[in-house]
Amino acid sequence: MPADGSERPRWAEASATTLENEHVALRPVSAADRAALHAIAMDPQIWQYFVSRVDTDEQFEAFFDAMIADHAERRRAVFCVHDKASSRLCGSMSFGNMSPADQRLEIGWSWLGADFRGHGINRWAKYLLLEHAFEVLGAERVEFKTDELNERARRALRAIGATEEGTLRSFNPMPGGRRRNAVFYSVLRQEWPEVKRHLAESEPTSVAR
Repeated sequence: MPADGSERPRWAEASATTLENEHVALRPVSAADRAALHAIAMDPQIWQYFVSRVDTDEQFEAFFDAMIADHAERRRAVFCVHDKASSRLCGSMSFGNMSPADQRLEIGWSWLGADFRGHGINRWAKYLLLEHAFEVLGAERVEFKTDELNERARRALRAIGATEEGTLRSFNPMPGGRRRNAVFYSVLRQEWPEVKRHLAESEPTSVAR
């Protein structure tokens, strides 16, 4: 329980909600999102450093079905990201590895279509996710991880104020047989006010897993 004695919300249920500001809206994934996500997912650049590949319609169907199942079974809180300026769906992000007892969760499973990178959408989406994690769920630690080879994502995570903590070698297999070295980053509760200010004031940048 929190220090003030109030009941902490069950994180998976409390995360299955719409998060939005004037720039973006993050809505829980639904079966109705299948076609719109498919239209932007068939871009091989998205999956270069992802732990799964989406090169065919069949692979997308399996990928989307896993998103729906993970969300329904509370393994993740899966969001679809909507760009308010264009009224278009542009990708997905998730809360995962949620541990309310430890007051810790991960933000990841993040991808955006080519038309939506570098325009601040990722930054505002991460802002909303971090805000919800710290200010609603009561997290003490929010973590990110990315491929050691993904220099763009690593630069972007440092740019939002996440601290690089270290590399877990041979963390998981990747499509094609390579084993990924995973680099971990985090933002802590006491760091959130400064990170929040920085995200609100900074220029558009990509922040991706």
